[in-house]
Amino acid sequence: MSGPSRTRPGWLRHVPLALIVIVALIGTFALRDYLSFETLAENRERLLAFRNDNFAGLAAIFVAVYVAIVAFSLPGAAVASVTGGFLFGLWAGTVFNVLAATIGAVAIFLAARTGLGSALARRIEASEGTVKRLSKGLHENEISVLFLLRLVPVVPFFVANLVPAFVGVSLRNFVLTTALGIVPGAFVYTSVGVGVGEVFDRGETPDLSLLWEPQVILPLLGLAALAALPMVIKAVRGKSGV
Repeated sequence: MSGPSRTRPGWLRHVPLALIVIVALIGTFALRDYLSFETLAENRERLLAFRNDNFAGLAAIFVAVYVAIVAFSLPGAAVASVTGGFLFGLWAGTVFNVLAATIGAVAIFLAARTGLGSALARRIEASEGTVKRLSKGLHENEISVLFLLRLVPVVPFFVANLVPAFVGVSLRNFVLTTALGIVPGAFVYTSVGVGVGEVFDRGETPDLSLLWEPQVILPLLGLAALAALPMVIKAVRGKSGV
């Protein structure tokens, strides 16, 4: 009886991440046609009517759905962000988008850290050589690295949720950098949603390539450079012995 009682908890630690992977795979194929701008356009009048009758209720439903999309890495996160702006306006929409995305990110971070992440972190800590040096450097610059993962647009959101869990970063720093680091991108997507009704009226689909326009991407890269500055200063001081 003692053997199974010791091994079962280790097996159970992997259940949350395994569940996320399974739901993500199923959702990728089953929901990609539903979590779309076409679905939003078809149901926009009903959504607006429900919002006018029950703002708090729709806000709660929206946040819950968005949390599930992020936590299970389902398709439709960009659509959800635009929907937040469409339903709730720029400022409330941005708050709801950031809140939901942060909660979802923390959920998948904890699931990954509880299972595979804890084992990887222990192995990295016990290792030697390049891997150990990279891990040490990351932890010494944890906040800067985490901010970079959020601010550089080429890093997929789910990657920025999983990698920190696998290398053992602190939950506090993860929450802080997620909540603050996603604000610029959330603001851009929410602003697209504010005018999405006019886009639908023209029979068009929202153009999310706006994120790559110079007036958007350059400020984001500037923020990324500021996030990396402490690492650069620390590296220069280390080489010069200051």
